[in-house]
Amino acid sequence: MVQFLHSVSALIEGSTMERLYETMYRLLENTTSEFHRYIYDRINWDNRMLGLVGPRGVGKTTLFLQHIKHAKQTNQALFASADNLYFSDHTLFDTAETFSKNGGAFLYLDEIHKYEGWSRELKAIYDSFPDMHVYFTGSSILDIERGEADLSRRAPKYHLQGLSFREFLTMRHGIDTPAFSLEDIIEHRASIPGVAHPLPYFREYLISGYYPFGQDPDFSIELAQVINRTLEVDIPQFVNMNASTGRKLRKLMALVSTLAPFKPSMAKLASQIGASRNNLEDYLLYIEKAGMTAQLRESSSSINGLGKVEKVYLDNTNILYNLSDGAPDVGTVRETFFFNQMRVNQNVFSSPISDFQIGDATFEVGGRSKSAKQIRDAVRGFVVKDDIEYGHGNVIPLWAFGLNY
Repeated sequence: MVQFLHSVSALIEGSTMERLYETMYRLLENTTSEFHRYIYDRINWDNRMLGLVGPRGVGKTTLFLQHIKHAKQTNQALFASADNLYFSDHTLFDTAETFSKNGGAFLYLDEIHKYEGWSRELKAIYDSFPDMHVYFTGSSILDIERGEADLSRRAPKYHLQGLSFREFLTMRHGIDTPAFSLEDIIEHRASIPGVAHPLPYFREYLISGYYPFGQDPDFSIELAQVINRTLEVDIPQFVNMNASTGRKLRKLMALVSTLAPFKPSMAKLASQIGASRNNLEDYLLYIEKAGMTAQLRESSSSINGLGKVEKVYLDNTNILYNLSDGAPDVGTVRETFFFNQMRVNQNVFSSPISDFQIGDATFEVGGRSKSAKQIRDAVRGFVVKDDIEYGHGNVIPLWAFGLNY
């Protein structure tokens, strides 16, 4: 009788998990693997556990599905979203145990931040199933070192940013070009094979090219939903905020969208959104980590390595266009693009004499009439100009910096 009940239990469990497999197979059928994001080859897939974090909509789910196909893991893999109804009455650990008993080796858990107590259970899975690889995605506000269990040494965390201009050209227009280092760009070696006039593509990228879903007919509506859900759901859920605090985040984002780039005055901002000054720095950090804004800091030699915030920008030009109803300040667009693209492979700081500092190089960003006056005292100074196709000397076209990753 006991053996019969165990058999029935296993049959029910298997039938329930079957729905997870069916969902995975449907997703795999609709996933193409011709184009891989910049981070794909940087990930050490041999890790027993790893996390892929990033803002909503930048392609984390697709990247994992691509890897299942590319590595031919379909027969040994299970891909499941942590917000699937299955997990309303099943734990991550029990799922991993059943998966392991049936020969599973590669467990992919999407949107892990939506599962309460995720870090504790991931630790238990790591310790209990040494032959299993566990990969998870999460919001970019997910900080594995703040979890209930210490996952920092078990699960390296990779951060995925939105599309570069280079990736946009490949994904949207089938134009392949290699990634160029910063030195390549400075030395005028960056180019787009077969494209004599890059500016039309560049203009398209600035408006809708940062997100993989940018070519959707309702992109502006979808991006607005991404912004709202990030502020109203993701951040409050992660830091246990109440609804009123979530509304303050929306106020802060709306305020930032009208001021960026700006040097933050904590007391003034706090007063304008009805929050305490002590909480405002946390709010700014949350919306930055969630991929909504970016804070440009001065170079620092302090122990924590965090310099003073000099300017706050919106994270990328697509958000900038969306929140300004398609008519943002052109100077802000240029600086936002440069900062956004350069920060993936370089540490970008504010410059005491110009716009940006990367190593010993100083960059002044502007239009075709921008002069070199502000960088005359720089060790290595460069003028980054929009609206030009080719550079010369220390003048570099803005679009070229989008080929860095």
